[in-house]
Amino acid sequence: MTALTLSTSSAATTRVDAIVIGIAKSADGSGTPVIAPGAETVDQAFDGRLASVLETLGASGGEGETTKLPAPDGLKAPLVLAVGLGSADSAQEGDGYAPETLRRAAGAAARALTGTRKAAFALPVADGAEAVAAVAEGALLGAYSFTAYRGTKNTDNTPKAAKSGAKAGKGGKPAPSAKDAAHDEANAPLAEVTLLGGKPRDKAHKAAVERAAVLAEEVARARDLINTPPNDLHPASFATHAQNAAKEHGLKVEVLDEKALAKGGYGGILGVGQGSGRPPRLVRLSYTHAKAAKTLALVGKGITYDSGGISLKPAGHNETMKCDMSGAAAVFSAVVAAARLGLKVNVTGWLALAENMPSGDAMRPGDVLTMYSGKTVEVLNTDAEGRLVLADALTRACEESPDALVDVATLTGAMVLALGNRTFGVMSNDDAFRAEVHETADQAGEQSWEMPLPPELRKGMDSTVADIANMGERMGGGLVAGLFLQEFVTDGTPWAHLDIAGPAFNEAGPFGYTPKGGTGSAVRTLVRLAERTADGELG
Repeated sequence: MTALTLSTSSAATTRVDAIVIGIAKSADGSGTPVIAPGAETVDQAFDGRLASVLETLGASGGEGETTKLPAPDGLKAPLVLAVGLGSADSAQEGDGYAPETLRRAAGAAARALTGTRKAAFALPVADGAEAVAAVAEGALLGAYSFTAYRGTKNTDNTPKAAKSGAKAGKGGKPAPSAKDAAHDEANAPLAEVTLLGGKPRDKAHKAAVERAAVLAEEVARARDLINTPPNDLHPASFATHAQNAAKEHGLKVEVLDEKALAKGGYGGILGVGQGSGRPPRLVRLSYTHAKAAKTLALVGKGITYDSGGISLKPAGHNETMKCDMSGAAAVFSAVVAAARLGLKVNVTGWLALAENMPSGDAMRPGDVLTMYSGKTVEVLNTDAEGRLVLADALTRACEESPDALVDVATLTGAMVLALGNRTFGVMSNDDAFRAEVHETADQAGEQSWEMPLPPELRKGMDSTVADIANMGERMGGGLVAGLFLQEFVTDGTPWAHLDIAGPAFNEAGPFGYTPKGGTGSAVRTLVRLAERTADGELG
């Protein structure tokens, strides 16, 4: 993980490999970028001509734009990296730049400095701890890299580590060649960040950086799980990850295997998982605080691979289906983060884990499942499996009478069509709670949108043979899925459903602090929700 420290040193005198500064688009349309606060000493080293030099190089200050230029003699660093903050008037009057603007800029800068050992970030943080937190969080999130499966290979495609007779280095591993080492170094994430303008002895600044480090590490945990190939991440191995984290961070963990699930009557989870040779699991992970007044329950969809089952997905739709456990990854990471931050709230995470595969034992269209709640469900489409595993977990979570319940799932393609690839939908049985979750996501820097649960769409799930079908009207499919889940929320528990199908996995190029691949969507929202619950801000 990238190391981060605070420093009150000047950008001109800091000995690092690169200095990061912020620039903004000019408000007058001249095309000359505006140098953001924090970069004054860097501009002085350029004799006040930094803006014109950047303009000559084509820099405009547009959001996420990065421009590298050699540093003049007046700086101790050999390189200056200018990162765009967007429009100069995007700075909030009297409050500096918005946290998300700083977060994205820091992330873009960290990505641009891949292969760099140490950088100093001289972005606008003079406005206080919130700005410090945003830059710290963005830099750490942007420096993420998933390298677990990267290996140098020989011409015969045999990994060098497995090649007999290879010269061993430390730990018995083959010693990398100079070429291999240079390649690894060039692709290594930014190793150290010094945040200039942050005050090491300021309690608020220090707390902001510590929180940012925990958040970034837990988002990275979720990203790592999402990026892990499905031959290695399956229900049992996912459960093992949870058990290991529970031991490390003092959490309670309970794992229900296929026998316990059958004994308990978890028909939804068992039905989805019965087609796979790797059986399902339900994991309960809990953090408690002695002074907690409220309990927040989180439920995550954990389909470690989704082939669609008998309702097989068409070609071109299978390649990224390892990401269908992103909701469970988010819940897992959020519970661990709550424990690491010592939040005064009880948080229980439910990971509904299964692999949806076609086989002679697989669930069929037309099957009727008896759920944990006792309700029966007619399965019309085996690719609408996420709502089945969530339904069992939601009912079980409600039995513990939490003060609020949130589920997170890559549930429907319909939500992607509605909101695109960067925004998740929020549905709820309580209008006020839905608004609070949406507001919380905004505070965390994650894009969300409030979606309705139109009661007229419920009729489409009427079944002639069971209490409800797992499919309804095609139009409004994301809302139909939410209505299905609502059927399994009991005792009037305030509940919200987060459909993260769009932002959970980034198939396009990286942007801001978001990498290609698993994003860790909703982790920060859930942590912020736990913080607000602990502080008595909700409900």
